[in-house]
Amino acid sequence: MEQALYVANAVSSGEGRNGHVATTDGIIALDLAIQKELGGPGGKANPEQLFAAGYAACFHSALQMIARQAKVDLGDSTVEASVGIHKQGVGFGLSAVLEVTTPGATREVAEDLVAKAHQVCPYSNATRGNIQVEVDLVQTA
Repeated sequence: MEQALYVANAVSSGEGRNGHVATTDGIIALDLAIQKELGGPGGKANPEQLFAAGYAACFHSALQMIARQAKVDLGDSTVEASVGIHKQGVGFGLSAVLEVTTPGATREVAEDLVAKAHQVCPYSNATRGNIQVEVDLVQTA
């Protein structure tokens, strides 16, 4: 693998999911809480939300890059990521659903761009073969 273009550093302290996470540059500093659905108090950020936010932003950026290269105007496009946590054997696993909206492109063009974005997005590449990821095109021109 080539040298990293950028490295993000974060530290978890306290009790993991019921603790604190911060980037070493101080840009992100969040208290975390286990979700109510998992028996915790809820009301604070959790790792699945952070993963969903990162995946949505990364996939959206990849989609916009592919669209620019193809000279396609996506309009006011959005990507919504839903990340689920599931029992998996003795531990846990994740799943993700990406809902992509591209009001500036026809369905056929959007489907092609979304498929190409899924090939170049670092989050898609990291999750491929590791977790179930569904990509849905929910609205086009």
